[in-house]
Amino acid sequence: MTEKFFINGKTLEVELADNFIKRFCGLMLRRRLSEGNALLLEPCNSVHMLFMRFAIDVIYLDENLCIKKIVHNLSPWLGMSICFGAWGALELPSGEAERLKLVVGQKFEKENPAH
Repeated sequence: MTEKFFINGKTLEVELADNFIKRFCGLMLRRRLSEGNALLLEPCNSVHMLFMRFAIDVIYLDENLCIKKIVHNLSPWLGMSICFGAWGALELPSGEAERLKLVVGQKFEKENPAH
């Protein structure tokens, strides 16, 4: 299942990982994640990079989709990250957080604010 998230005039196509199996598998063994796409692990307050083939940005969110922490360029195989108190972790291609101009405190919207 996917949803559209909006922030700073940009749209993300977000795949939901909202059960144990989907969260466990995450992005492991995938070849890449394209610009404009993300994986939302919910609930989740930490990620590991075992069996990952590419670096990612991780955006930790609270239950209102407000950004609590941003981790840039988390390395494949060796990277680990945690954000105590986070509700979810949004995994993006490396560099995507900068492209979207994300900062702590911003909030994602699930529907287009223009409509």
